[in-house]
Amino acid sequence: MITIAEKFTALGTDHAPGQEVRQRGGEFAELTRGTKLQGGLVDFSHGDIDAHPPTPGSVEAWTEGYAIGGAQAYTEYRGLADIREGLAERIAAFTGAPLDAQREMIVTPGTQGALFLAMGATVTTGTKVAVIEPDYFANRKLAQFFGGEIVPVPLNYGGDMQLNGPDLERLEQAFQEGVEVLVFSTPNNPTGVVSARAAIERTAAMAAHHGVVVIVDQLYSRMLYGGEDYAHLRACRNVPENVITIMGPSKTESLSGFRLGVAFGTAELVDRMEKLQAIVSLRAAGYNQAALRTWFCEPQGWLTARIKAHQEIRDDLLGVFRRGGMATVTPQAGSYLYPQLPGMEIGLHDFVRLLREQAAVIVTPGTEFAPHDIDRIRLNFSQDHQAAVDAASRIVQLAKRYAS
Repeated sequence: MITIAEKFTALGTDHAPGQEVRQRGGEFAELTRGTKLQGGLVDFSHGDIDAHPPTPGSVEAWTEGYAIGGAQAYTEYRGLADIREGLAERIAAFTGAPLDAQREMIVTPGTQGALFLAMGATVTTGTKVAVIEPDYFANRKLAQFFGGEIVPVPLNYGGDMQLNGPDLERLEQAFQEGVEVLVFSTPNNPTGVVSARAAIERTAAMAAHHGVVVIVDQLYSRMLYGGEDYAHLRACRNVPENVITIMGPSKTESLSGFRLGVAFGTAELVDRMEKLQAIVSLRAAGYNQAALRTWFCEPQGWLTARIKAHQEIRDDLLGVFRRGGMATVTPQAGSYLYPQLPGMEIGLHDFVRLLREQAAVIVTPGTEFAPHDIDRIRLNFSQDHQAAVDAASRIVQLAKRYAS
């Protein structure tokens, strides 16, 4: 039986990448002052929302929400009803399946909040949870926090794109072993690959057959490169009885600071999530909810331009890493790169530390996403273009310096 102390130790947030910078204020900002490093400190552990302007009209919508006052500040626990009505219509059109705004949707404090509520609504002591490796770091940590038993399932990526997604043979085996909950992201965080349509269809069918709850994080499903085919699990031919989809305006829209997420799916699970939210945070920040009125309502061509800007950064970084001998799968969506480090004389976590201290670059170690990924780092490349390229070059240089 895991102890309270062990539960919180497993969360591992005290020295999360980027957190050290925020804890130590401007100390790291001084790191490159007066040096020849170009671009100064670059924090790849999250996107730089100052590098790309937020959705047009979002600030004005927030101001209007603030002006409304208490009616906007103290919404229903699951979010203001008319905001959910508009969202349900737009999300239904985007995902290709109907959505009941009143029964099947909840607005949350960020997609992280949505994930917490979804896991809290489905995982308890002894629940077997299938966790994809690599995948978003909070999936594993929250499953453990709520007392779940982790059942790892490999992610297929880096080869035939038609095979991208969970290893279906291992997933079927996990379901046969009694897994009750599957949690995963597509596009995948950290690799940026999109689970192939066939993989999503098969995953949905297997989960439906075995009665498995599916929690699917689709945060980056709007930022697709090169006309990628994207399959929404909730719109599959065989949909599990219990499924929660998580989305929200974040890196794509440069609205991360508003802390807005949306979860939608099985009404009974959404009811549980609302009960938990009522205790944890009451609701998503009331004034901030107003910004959701601009989501999926951007001016024509805005999203295309945003994707193009990020694809140009992606391609330049891929060039830097590949020329530097660091194998990196091409992200199909989102704003993450997951390069593989060359053999080095030092360990992964020492390298990450030295990147901060010697190169003024912050990255996330691969072990956050899969325990065995001791030779990978994750970067969020939603950054200033030139600063990101300069920082990537410094990563390559430092890797060569400590090469074995």
